[in-house]
Amino acid sequence: MNAAAPAADFDAVHHYLVSLQDRICAAIERADGAARFREDAWTRAEGGGGRTRVLREGAVFEQAGIGFSDVSGSTLPPSASAARPELAGAAWRAVGVSLVFHPRNPYLPSTHANVRHFRAMRDGETVAWWFGGGFDLTPFYPFDEDVLHWHRTARALCEPFGGQARYDAHKRWCDEYFFLRHRGETRGVGGLFFDDLHEDFERDFAYLRAVGDGFLDAYLPIVERRKHAPYGERERRFQLYRRGRYVEFNLVFDRGTLFGLQSGGRTESILMSLPPLVRWEYGYAPEPGSAEARLADYLRPRDWLREAGG
Repeated sequence: MNAAAPAADFDAVHHYLVSLQDRICAAIERADGAARFREDAWTRAEGGGGRTRVLREGAVFEQAGIGFSDVSGSTLPPSASAARPELAGAAWRAVGVSLVFHPRNPYLPSTHANVRHFRAMRDGETVAWWFGGGFDLTPFYPFDEDVLHWHRTARALCEPFGGQARYDAHKRWCDEYFFLRHRGETRGVGGLFFDDLHEDFERDFAYLRAVGDGFLDAYLPIVERRKHAPYGERERRFQLYRRGRYVEFNLVFDRGTLFGLQSGGRTESILMSLPPLVRWEYGYAPEPGSAEARLADYLRPRDWLREAGG
């Protein structure tokens, strides 16, 4: 693993992520038009801290959470050391921004994005580092226009970093990672996901920035198209039912949730991704041919752009 990453570079990542959180918060407040983020700054006993920001009961967003953290520890938690036994006993430091937005309108998709940097150290020297991140989209009533815009934006930001090959690889990784094996379906229509990126620090950091900066380009046009769409109780109930899948994934499969809880992270900040309201229904099956039944065709890995002709 490439360990040629001087300590000063961590500061550059830290400052970029602080700025990214600020910029996304400002953009989402403008899009909502009614509510503002409330900040909860916190510190961690073992090392580091962060600032969790949550917007609640807005005109557009029922809840929008975005957290920045820069935390460290003396030993890796089990979820990390089991995957990388060569790093057992190493100290670590991780910095990242993670967000989950749950809109009020069922026609406006939920979304998640995360960008992060991790280092492992022994005797004050970096022995391993990597970048990770991505973004994904979870519609309840999908529109092809929105899905294609989302993926075209993802492909465009990949262009300087390997073009179609980079997009294909990280799109496929997203489909695989956000797959609910017990349900046999994807969490949504995918996007990008990458982890353990450690080939060239400057280039990999540039890609992290492209993903972080590209999130608003991907999501805000969808917000503007769907935030005023009329809906009724039927759509609302289906939205709350489908939010249950979000809860299932985050609590059963999400590696970030597991790492955060095992490393003694701040529980409120880790679980801010969960929706404010959700419902489960035993044996639910949508009416054949209904708008709700249509969603199933979107919850599988698909080559959206090639199917659409580009």
